[in-house]
Amino acid sequence: MKLRDLPVVSYVFEAGADNRVFDSLLLLGPLVIGLVVILGRSFVTESIAVAYIAVFVAYVLYQGSRG
Repeated sequence: MKLRDLPVVSYVFEAGADNRVFDSLLLLGPLVIGLVVILGRSFVTESIAVAYIAVFVAYVLYQGSRG
């Protein structure tokens, strides 16, 4: 079974920007939120959330500056 065969993931890949990094970041967002919900708010989960947001914003800005 490939990752694209999963129901939710296939919709993201079909509707996405044809960019694996961006699609992966979109799929990781809910997982990061779920991690914070399950583990509670702590320094570790806040650091993960901040790192995710920083990578997402940096990648979007990088792509915007290229095009």
